[in-house]
Amino acid sequence: MIDLGLLVNMKAQKAHTLHGKGDLEQARRLYEEAYQGGLDNPRYLLSYTVLLFRAGEFEKACEVLRRTEKVPGINAEQKAQVFVYYASCVFKMGQIDKGIRLLEKQHLRQPSGLVYQTLGILYVEKYDASQKPDFKVLDEEAMKAWETARAAALEPAEDANEDDDEKPSVPDTPPRPSEEVWNEGIEKAKAFLEEAVDYDDEDPICLDNYAQFLYRVLGDRENARKYFKKAIEIKPTQIDTLYFLAQYDIAEGKPDAAKEKLATAREGRFSPLNYSTPEKVDALLSSISSGKEA
Repeated sequence: MIDLGLLVNMKAQKAHTLHGKGDLEQARRLYEEAYQGGLDNPRYLLSYTVLLFRAGEFEKACEVLRRTEKVPGINAEQKAQVFVYYASCVFKMGQIDKGIRLLEKQHLRQPSGLVYQTLGILYVEKYDASQKPDFKVLDEEAMKAWETARAAALEPAEDANEDDDEKPSVPDTPPRPSEEVWNEGIEKAKAFLEEAVDYDDEDPICLDNYAQFLYRVLGDRENARKYFKKAIEIKPTQIDTLYFLAQYDIAEGKPDAAKEKLATAREGRFSPLNYSTPEKVDALLSSISSGKEA
């Protein structure tokens, strides 16, 4: 009698091998066949998730992760990976606050290098100065919503049988100024990113995260450069670090140095979590060649 579970795992193992060799199309097909066959090996399910994530199939990746979390035999490290990958997916699906909350909870449960890396990326994306909201509009909307909800909560019940306790709870005080909340978030993120560097001061991703936070959030490019340089010394091919260091070269009138860095970055394997993309790198290379760089 054929052991279907064994066949499913053999198919997943073959997919994993093809994945490692870069044959993503065949790996994707075999992973999915194994998945539909009831694959319950967390190692291969997580590998399938990585392939899906890199392909931009975030909803499907979340589906696979939900199964992975429940399979028998999953260990603590794999559970942590599930949380990190799931948070990364929901971030890419436009739910950055949810992703941050998931990773903050995981950090409280089990700090790890992977959580430090990924939560750091999300904090930088959340508080990028270019994404700063219009606080006046936010405050006006929040105040209007609070006043409406407050008025409804204070209205006497029309039906004598209606229970006031069933009405939604509304705070007695109006919402805090959104800029105050935003700035508190920046301070919290900064403390976390500094903690990440202290946790492992030779982790190039954590160093790059902190450098990007200084550069993109605080506008402190001078100090950011120190951390970019340290990161590139540890990992000379790190895509985002090369991209930002090229910006310094351009500003200092060193187009050849910038081109060299960008060419190296372009050869890298981009992830959906990278700040730079092949298109961004190509555009910057093109602007340098045409003499239109900033």
